[in-house]
Parts: sequence; structure tokens; C-alpha cells
Amino acid sequence: MIETYRKQFNAEFSTQKYQKLLGSIQDDFGYIPTFRVAETPFFIPDDFKEKLLQACDDLVTFIKQHKFKDLTQRALDLNIEVPNEDLHTQFMAIDFGVCEEDGVLTPKLIEVQGFPSIFNFQHNLFQKLKKVYPMLEGLTPYLSGLDEDSCLSLLKSTILGQYAPEEVVLLEIEPEKQNTKIDFSYCERDLGIATCCVTKVIKKGKKLFYKSRDGQEVQIKRIYNRVVFDELFARPDLKMEFSFTDELEVEWAGHPNWYTRISKFILPHLHGPYFIESTLLSELQEIPEDLENYVLKPLFSFSGAGVIFNVTKADIEAVQDKGLYMLQKKVSYKPVIQAPDGLVKVEVRILAIWPEADEKPTLAGNLVRLSRGEMIGVKFNKDKDWVGGSIGLFTKKA
Repeated sequence: MIETYRKQFNAEFSTQKYQKLLGSIQDDFGYIPTFRVAETPFFIPDDFKEKLLQACDDLVTFIKQHKFKDLTQRALDLNIEVPNEDLHTQFMAIDFGVCEEDGVLTPKLIEVQGFPSIFNFQHNLFQKLKKVYPMLEGLTPYLSGLDEDSCLSLLKSTILGQYAPEEVVLLEIEPEKQNTKIDFSYCERDLGIATCCVTKVIKKGKKLFYKSRDGQEVQIKRIYNRVVFDELFARPDLKMEFSFTDELEVEWAGHPNWYTRISKFILPHLHGPYFIESTLLSELQEIPEDLENYVLKPLFSFSGAGVIFNVTKADIEAVQDKGLYMLQKKVSYKPVIQAPDGLVKVEVRILAIWPEADEKPTLAGNLVRLSRGEMIGVKFNKDKDWVGGSIGLFTKKA
């Protein structure tokens, strides 16, 4: 949307340069991401950036209210509650659609998670993009006055806390099979921590251990949690020595309860110009006649599972527990990225880091997802180009 950069990038773009970008990623660990890396970054102008910042501020104000834990306790009651919850989440991923409302481009909150995203991959992706396209040197993906070094330092201190890297693990379910595996590899390299599958954790009393590469048992003092409970619940085959509900002598970098509290569960409670009209089915007075303008979403799902885009009255009536689903107004994504053969839709995910001692989160970086399909996501963009994951770039302040 910064027209000068868009024109220059498109003029300089070539398939060879795109392959060079992918090759530089592959060179680091011997593989490329299983998700599609898009051909282009998203050039975000100052006026739209200010709207994103205001939307995030409105969301943070809601989350910081003193009754927030009371408001979201039911989310834990319906799922799983992990002991020793801290005062606030340490990570947030805030997804905005680039939409059009009354002829004006505006961000609309699509989803929010009290959970980390691919911080480390994005950090490295920007470095690689600049090497292929030196024209990007005058731009930045960082917010809050951060740069590459200070953002990585903030992330590192938040994940490690007071512990040495070898006392901290990135915890996941079969990490080698996850789409975010590339982020784990960069996290290991940049932060010096190990990645550990939940099935490899050893429990002795209230303490947890993992085996280092040289076979030594090392106590886990802090967990950088990347386990999504939706996936965990769907895997009864996993043989684990510990349960997330155990009383454990371990700290969390991203306590699991916040994934449940800060989720689609709070969307019906958010009101304002950057939030979408969302109503719990249990509070729906009557089914709208214009259902073509709505989407039916489960409150607790991962990666779009269970979403009904072309919802019918029968779909709504078939829901057994109407307190676990919401009807959300559709928004109009505005295709704004000029590809060589047309316009592309985009979502911006703002990545926030919230150290335990800080009063509020720091908006740190971002990722973007480009789409030509009906919705954002892999299954809607098969066999297409200029789609997939990338990064949003802002002009640097003088």
C-alpha cells in the first residue's frame, strides 16, 4: 500500500530472486518451511499503521481490566486449567484483516491468541529479504521503537527469564512434524534452547527433565510453551509422563491458561470500530435472515477447524452447546497488494511480547498472510502464487 515501494519491488521482482530467498532459508537447516513463503512483503503506510496501533491499544485496555480473569474463567472451566498461572500472558498474536468499510481501509480484528507465534522465523525472514532486495533497508517490521537487536533481546529475556538457555525448553507435540518447525530451528539457534516433545519429558516427583544431545538429564526450569491444547486433546495416543494439570516445579514462558483466556472466547465482548460484531449463539435473540453475511465459529478451535463460512439456519440449530459457538459478521477483505496478475488479500498479525514485570505488552513485530482465496489459509490458496506467509514493513521514523 506504500505505492512507491510496491512499484519498485514489483519492478525488481523475479522468480530467480524468489528462489534465492527460499534457498537462503533452506541453507540454514537443510529444509524449507512446510507453509508457503509468499513472494512479497506488505508495505504498510503510516495511516494504516496508526489504526493497527490504536486497535491493539483498545484490545490491551480490555485485557488489562481487573475483572478480566473473572470474565474468562468459564473458558478454563470448559477446557483445562493449568496450576500456577501468572498475572498476565507473556505473548500475544493479534490478527487483523485489511478490510474496507464505507470506502475506507481499516483493520478488523479476526482473532487474538494469548500465545507465541513465529517470532524467530520472522526475525530471520526480514534479514534474508533485505539481502535479496537491498531497497528494503529503509523499512522495518518492528514496532515500539525496536530494531533487530532490541527485539531479539526482548524475546530472549522473556523466554529465558532468570535461567540459562540449557534450563529452558521449547515444548511441543512432535515438533519435527509441525508446520512451525522452521521457527523452532531458528529459536534453538538464536536463543540456545532445546526443543522437546511432550513425550520425551521425564518426570521425577514435581520436577521435569529432558535429555540433552549428549544424553545427560537436565532439569527443566522454564518452559517456552508451544503446545496447542486442541491438538493435545486430539492425540490420546501420546504417552506422557506428566500432565499439564500436575503441580510442577517449573515456570512458564507463556502460561498455557492464557491461550484459553485470550482467544475467540473474548470476541463477543469486544466493541469498537476495529472489532467485528460477534454474538454467542446462547445469547442470539433470533437467527438473522441475511446469514450469507455471517460466519459460524467454535470458540475453541485451532487453525480454522470447525468454521462454517456459508452458514445456514440448520447449521445453527444443529449446535448442541450454543455457549461454545458464536455467529460473527463477515467482513469485506479488500485486496490491496498488487501482484503481477491481480490484487491479493492480506491479514496482519501483530506480535506482542509482555515480560512478567511490565505493565503492558510491547508490540514488537508482525507477520502477514496473503490470500487469493475465499478465506486466509492454506486450503483456500492451493496451487496459487503470491500467497502465503510474509512480513509487513513500515517506514522508519526519523
